[in-house]
Amino acid sequence: MCCVLFDFTDPSKSLRDKETKRQTLLDLVDYIATVPTKFTDSAMQEIAKLAAINLFRTFPTAANHESKVLETLDGGDDEELALEPSWPHLQLVYELLLRFVASSMTEAKLAKRYVDHSFVLKLLELFDSVDQREREYLKTILHRIYGKFMVHRPFIRKAINNIFYRFVFETERHNGVAELLEILGSIINGFALPLKEEHKLFLVRALMPLHRPKCAAAYHQQLCYCIVQFVEKDSKLADTVVRGLLRYWPVTNTSKEVMFLGELEEVLEGTQAAEFQRCMVPLFRRIARCLNSSHFQVAERALFLWNNDHIRNLITQNHKVIMPIVFPAMERNMCGHWNQAVKNLTLNVRKVLAETDQALFDEFLAKFQEDEASKAEVAAKREATWKLLEDLAASESVSSEAMLVQRFSSSVTITTSGKASGS
Repeated sequence: MCCVLFDFTDPSKSLRDKETKRQTLLDLVDYIATVPTKFTDSAMQEIAKLAAINLFRTFPTAANHESKVLETLDGGDDEELALEPSWPHLQLVYELLLRFVASSMTEAKLAKRYVDHSFVLKLLELFDSVDQREREYLKTILHRIYGKFMVHRPFIRKAINNIFYRFVFETERHNGVAELLEILGSIINGFALPLKEEHKLFLVRALMPLHRPKCAAAYHQQLCYCIVQFVEKDSKLADTVVRGLLRYWPVTNTSKEVMFLGELEEVLEGTQAAEFQRCMVPLFRRIARCLNSSHFQVAERALFLWNNDHIRNLITQNHKVIMPIVFPAMERNMCGHWNQAVKNLTLNVRKVLAETDQALFDEFLAKFQEDEASKAEVAAKREATWKLLEDLAASESVSSEAMLVQRFSSSVTITTSGKASGS
């Protein structure tokens, strides 16, 4: 009975049989939780078979899924879209599988014949379910399998790696990335030191590219946790992570840029001076651009970095390199940013820079003012030149004679039919 599948799209169909199966599954769940002896080989085989028949299934294609999403946006019921109709039975099968995997009466050496690579791979495919309840069960079960079946650990990491590759470089659509990253957060937390080379490659090749998709906000919290775990375990990876963030830095998506700045702060909190010095020049070039962002939240988030004691200390220790990069951005904010809150924050950071090295601050201020005056002079000359051209064009509008314009370093000469005008 437990291996018979029922149609839940029609609530009125096979009601008695559905209830019989539900009661039987409940009895099995209770039995597995209280079984007094080790599971036999045949019992484990039947449990794996029951789970496979009930759980393993294919989901609608991406095109069908997207069409359903569009229907929902047009006025459909998003709850119906996100819930699995057969959940009354699925939940009990998941509970049964979870208790089986977690049971002290389940011997991994025997159970691995049935909870094998194929079984694990099909479980991983289920993470694309639209039903969050199902993904939560899968997350717990996979984590238990990872802990109990040590022989499967490399395979599980590689399989998750492949899911991420396909998501980032092919589909950019997967419902279970956040849950998979939660599992990885626990796995990374348990990595022994020093970190193996394969784990470092996993960071670079699988985790960092997850910053690329447009939908990164859906799983960024879990991704950030994984990244920070790596930096906390090996601070030398901070340079790799920062350069990875700069590589995938959003250009037009301001909300994503704010998100990146938040992650950057968490990474820098675990960064030591040596690693900071390796990446500080490209890093603060990017931060300087953020300081001048017309989107006030981006500018604010960049300025908030100076509120972090550890980051401020790193900046102070390397102020002779960093100040020339960020100083012009600070002054441009003071002169022309439209948002008053950004101006106020800029003023506070400007005071910090002045207190760090007043002489250097005064030197850069004088240079900035000199550069701005030079730019203003060039702009004024350009404006005067165009004014002259417009006036001459207006005065010669009745004439059909051609005009020759010759540019020199400090003057413009305009010649028309034998007469010249200079400026």
